[in-house]
Amino acid sequence: MMDTLMSPHSLNAIIAGASGLVGTELLHQLLDHPRFNNIYALTRRPLPFHSKRLHQIIDSQLRIIAWENEQPVPEYGFICLGTTKKKAGSNQALEEIDVDLVKNVAITMKNIGVKHLIVISSLGACKHSPSHYLRCKGKMEQALTALAFEHCVFVRPGPLKGERNKPRKDELAIQRIFETIHPMMIGPLKHFTPIPAEAVATSMVKIAISCDKHHLQPITIISGHHLRSI
Repeated sequence: MMDTLMSPHSLNAIIAGASGLVGTELLHQLLDHPRFNNIYALTRRPLPFHSKRLHQIIDSQLRIIAWENEQPVPEYGFICLGTTKKKAGSNQALEEIDVDLVKNVAITMKNIGVKHLIVISSLGACKHSPSHYLRCKGKMEQALTALAFEHCVFVRPGPLKGERNKPRKDELAIQRIFETIHPMMIGPLKHFTPIPAEAVATSMVKIAISCDKHHLQPITIISGHHLRSI
């Protein structure tokens, strides 16, 4: 599919959350992709990756304090930020990351020239959800939609498969359960099939290329198993 979407000019991108499960995979794929030239990583601490095309912007609050006019503008933004209540410590702390921080990062990206934004959300995201986690994801999507990017794409994967630096016990348990019941998952249940982080990252790169060719609606939501078919 990617060959049919190619266009001659190089692309520049910025990613926040490159140390996470999906973000790490995404950064590797962007650095290896022939279409992407300059990759900016907005990160709290130095990343253990080195490339002539990688430019790390390090700030404890994920801000960009200064931007040189001669720097290539990243028209593509990727946000792979998120946490859990257990890790954050409270519902309020989770919302400060999953809603407020993501919104602030998106605003920062737009201010430096990002036109096309691809964001990791969650299957079931809804601002009216009884689940605080899913409600935060819904609020985040609403806040970013209001920023009026040329394209804003929300990627809503189901359970993720992959190797974290610090594995989450709940994710490991879910993966074992779904491996057992996978053959019975048909229809809408397919959305809940665990998806490898690498596959999510691959889909996000393809989505960016689709934005470049104007193949997507301004606001697009891609959920569950649909990510596999991009």
